[in-house]
Amino acid sequence: RWIKFEEKVEDGGERWSTPHVPALPLHSLFQLRTCLQKGTMLLDLDATSFKDIIDHVLSGQPEAAELQPALRERLAALLLLQPQHQPTKSLLQLLAELGLSPCRGKVKGRAEPGTQLSKTPLKEQLRNRFKKKVPPGAEAAHVAVGEVEFLEKPFAAFIRLRRGVSLGSLAEISLPSRFLFILLGPPKVKAYHEVGRAMATLLTDELFQRVARQAEHREDLMAGIEAFLEELIVLPPGKWDPSARIPPPSHLPPPRRRTAVDPLDQQPRGNGDKAAAGDRVSPGHPRSGEELERTGRLFGGLLRDISRKAPWYGSDFSDALHPQCLSAVLYIYLATVTNAITFGGMLGDATANMQGVLESFLGTAFAGFIFCLFSGQPLTILSSTGPVLVFERLLFSFSQDHSLDYLEFRLWIGLWVAFFGVVLVATEASHLVRYFTRFTEEGFCALISLIFIYDSLEKMLSLADAFPINWHYRLDNVTSYSCTCNLRRLFNPILTCLTTLQCPPLSSIVFPSIPTSQNCPGTRQGRLSRTQCLDRGGHLLGTSCQYVPDVTLISFLLFGGTFLCCAALKHFRSSRYFPVGVRKLVSDFAVILAILASCAVDAVLGLETPKLLVPSELKPTNPARGWIIFPFGANPWWVCLVSSMPAVLVTILIFMDQQITAVILNRREYKLQKGAGFHLDLLCVSLLMVVTSVTGLPWYVSATVISLAHMESLRKESATSAPGEHPQFLGIREQRLTGLAVFILMGVSVFMAPVLKHIPMPVLYGVFLHMGVMALNSIQVRE
Repeated sequence: RWIKFEEKVEDGGERWSTPHVPALPLHSLFQLRTCLQKGTMLLDLDATSFKDIIDHVLSGQPEAAELQPALRERLAALLLLQPQHQPTKSLLQLLAELGLSPCRGKVKGRAEPGTQLSKTPLKEQLRNRFKKKVPPGAEAAHVAVGEVEFLEKPFAAFIRLRRGVSLGSLAEISLPSRFLFILLGPPKVKAYHEVGRAMATLLTDELFQRVARQAEHREDLMAGIEAFLEELIVLPPGKWDPSARIPPPSHLPPPRRRTAVDPLDQQPRGNGDKAAAGDRVSPGHPRSGEELERTGRLFGGLLRDISRKAPWYGSDFSDALHPQCLSAVLYIYLATVTNAITFGGMLGDATANMQGVLESFLGTAFAGFIFCLFSGQPLTILSSTGPVLVFERLLFSFSQDHSLDYLEFRLWIGLWVAFFGVVLVATEASHLVRYFTRFTEEGFCALISLIFIYDSLEKMLSLADAFPINWHYRLDNVTSYSCTCNLRRLFNPILTCLTTLQCPPLSSIVFPSIPTSQNCPGTRQGRLSRTQCLDRGGHLLGTSCQYVPDVTLISFLLFGGTFLCCAALKHFRSSRYFPVGVRKLVSDFAVILAILASCAVDAVLGLETPKLLVPSELKPTNPARGWIIFPFGANPWWVCLVSSMPAVLVTILIFMDQQITAVILNRREYKLQKGAGFHLDLLCVSLLMVVTSVTGLPWYVSATVISLAHMESLRKESATSAPGEHPQFLGIREQRLTGLAVFILMGVSVFMAPVLKHIPMPVLYGVFLHMGVMALNSIQVRE
């Protein structure tokens, strides 16, 4: 059988082979051309059943008139027998729809004696799960070839029905049929079978299909075969193995590239013209759309964004009712938590904890929630970014050097940035985005992706410092390795015990909570844990005190295992194992499954790997600051004016970071249907600058890598695909609910600390690496 590629029944007749590119003998194509030239041909035949078709073929046609009446009756009875189709034996290897269903081999013996073709579909056809693979509007073609002993010369017929008709139980599944090809003749080794394969292969060719549907005369069909032969590539004998099966290519050339040999001398119709037109327009971003056109009115672009997005607002919530969205929420939530902790820690180091992890959590939750609720592109994820972090570090250093209050200075800068952002929205400055080249977009995306990859690797390498590996460990010296707690220089009673061996109970001296024993050796400070020893002012002595066994190694294994598991499960959709629904579900929840598996491995081993630490109290990281920053009092009055100069730099930084990310997310290849909102997004980011500046929270802008990961987790693909063909990308599940759920979870993360503390940080770094690599893979090099 054929759809786009050929499938054969394996030796033993138990299962179908993997799809492969058909390899045809050249002679079979010449024989097929001869059969179509000399055989019966009926175009646009009006028939409602297979019996009507056979009656038309065997009566009233010059080619059939040469047959004796008795032979015509035997031939009709033979063709009306019920064909025996190859059943599908395993649910794990369901193949795609029946596009072409040839009755292979000899016709004699293919049907049980006396079994006639049913005029209505059989229960087996209606219950066949094979039909789930068939796309809407598909039609079947039937190729019946075989050897019969009562014919003296071959009999061939090609039939095209005027409209698709269900031919009862002829097909493996119930489908409307349009084409039939019959070739019967006296015994001749493999000749008829190869001609049937050639006919089926021609009918799977998209250009020949169009020729066969539009042909008005026999000569048109011959021209289609000649055009097929002109494109044919012949492999010389002895240079390759004919039994080898050529796997389907990952990408097929579009039919429009073959129109130079169009036998009907017409341009391709339908989707071909649209696709060609789409290729002529750069797919970087919607340059031809209205999103970036100037209206010439104040806030004209913003009003147009609102009017464009308002009709979709209801569907932004209803479209999220899909299991795939649950997977996206969990995936992006863990990625956002990791990012908030990472940048919060770095902000704390750069600003003396004026902004820390807790501020990062609260700011991310608030800013992200508001943005997803009102923005023009709710698939965007807000986060702290590297350029903003660099500016915060420079601003804090400048404030310290010139004795200025950092948070008040920062407040005025944020207010000026918000003002400049509103001015940019009012003047429709976002139309400048149309001048961003694809090279600029790709370079920016590559930079951010490499930062993610570098950060994940740098964090893992730093574990070797926190948990050093004992490279000098020797198994033969195991008796010399020890670590004890030394408190002698602090407590004289212990020294007395060591010299006189008369030790009073330690609980009566200094440690009421430490267990004791009856003699001095049992009261050695080796009973104290490392934490207890250091808390009581002691120090550790021994050759193994700085050795943490296996933590660094298992951390790297968790890191690499999570990354590889994410990549493998993401590609599980195209695997040959399990039904399609299971494969799709595993692929959608790939990152979550990888995290759960890695956490389970860590829990079983029980090693003290570094865990995710989430703040558990709602109070500023630095107790010297409050939740509201006042604009006056700590700095001179002129700071509010001078701060406009660095605000210009921040505005440029925010504008470029926000709009380049927006351009990348709204590229034509993502097939977004609800439109973009460049002006509305910039307005939301500008107004959020006011709130985050007043509360002393970090500034937020679109995060390229996390936003791309969000879109990737919401990809929609066709539910049906031909064997050997990859599912077709249909677009992105555009909605607001996943982003809102992510940032709600961020807000309640403070109360989820007892659960989140069991997630190892190396696992989350592996997810970071996966996100960076996936974003890097989306980059294309274009002229």
